[in-house]
Amino acid sequence: MHRLKLLLPVVAAIMLVGCASHAEWYNASRISAGIAPDPKETEEAVIQVYGADTWGWRGWFAIHTWIAVKRTGARQYTVYDVFGWRGNYGGDVLRIRQDIPDRHWYGEKPELLGSYRGEGVDALIDAVDVAARAYPWRTVYKAFPGPNSNTFTAWVARQVPALGLDLPFSAIGSGYVGNAN
Repeated sequence: MHRLKLLLPVVAAIMLVGCASHAEWYNASRISAGIAPDPKETEEAVIQVYGADTWGWRGWFAIHTWIAVKRTGARQYTVYDVFGWRGNYGGDVLRIRQDIPDRHWYGEKPELLGSYRGEGVDALIDAVDVAARAYPWRTVYKAFPGPNSNTFTAWVARQVPALGLDLPFSAIGSGYVGNAN
């Protein structure tokens, strides 16, 4: 039993080294995954919710989520997401900007978690925008238990129940409710 206690830390260290990324996060792919409808060819309104494995070994069990929207007739998407590192410098962790909607998350291809198109979606986009801007943890980020990127996406989903969005178990932090004051 004593040998087993000595062996466990060694095995754990080998596993962690084995799942470390050998690439630098700033060199990882951020290209489109080709999932989102081309805004120049798609007239209708679109909301898509994405999730991708997080960077490095955390990706074995956790995802990062975000929301992309395109209003009827718009030729670009607006992406709503939370970036923790922005809070390290006293900034707002919530980012709302025109961007590639289905961008790889630092090398990891995103998966579509929810998609809404067509009639009535512009009204949902208005509700998503209001909810996002009311996000109560705009200057706080904690990987676990939250608030984090998944807390943000879940917050918006709770504020806009018409989305009917159910995030997967790997969206760690999605259940965080903390003190929303």
